[in-house]
Amino acid sequence: MSIERKRLTPAESRSAALVAARALLIETGPQAVTLKAVAGRIGRTHANLLHHFGSASGLQKALADYIGETVCAAIGAAVLRTRSGEGSARDIVDLTFDAFDKEGAGALASWMLVSGNEDALDPIVERIHALVDDLAETGHDDVALHDDTLSLVLTALGDALMGEAMAASLGLPRTRARELATAQLEASLVRWKGEAA
Repeated sequence: MSIERKRLTPAESRSAALVAARALLIETGPQAVTLKAVAGRIGRTHANLLHHFGSASGLQKALADYIGETVCAAIGAAVLRTRSGEGSARDIVDLTFDAFDKEGAGALASWMLVSGNEDALDPIVERIHALVDDLAETGHDDVALHDDTLSLVLTALGDALMGEAMAASLGLPRTRARELATAQLEASLVRWKGEAA
């Protein structure tokens, strides 16, 4: 008796590939996110994934967009909860730091840049920009929100890449960068509430 492989629509195949690529990224690191490895994980052929993504760098760029989309949705919801008094600045900081560290966005971005994929960060940057514009009370002119976002994202990225080594070298707790980012964001939220009143 032969086992028939389930036929997936192009959208389902692409979605399954991105879920598998994200799992590989988290489990093994960005070097493991290859067309062959992802195809093997979802029971598809290399040619099938090549059709959907064009190349390994195309898969990685799609993965960056996928991570950016899911993470920005979670961060956006956390910001709205915090503004309504139901969440905290630390919730936002933890989601952002985890996206770059535990979710692998920092490692993926650095791997893609080292591999010569110059536009590697575009999907993540575009998703963050869209989120900031959606959250801004005064539209694109909300300079304070842009400043906070720049500081938070760069701190989270730096922490993902070398935070553990730097904290140990300086004799600081591993969570110190998160604590500093939280204090900065809390000050900004106090300022925002004062301006909104």
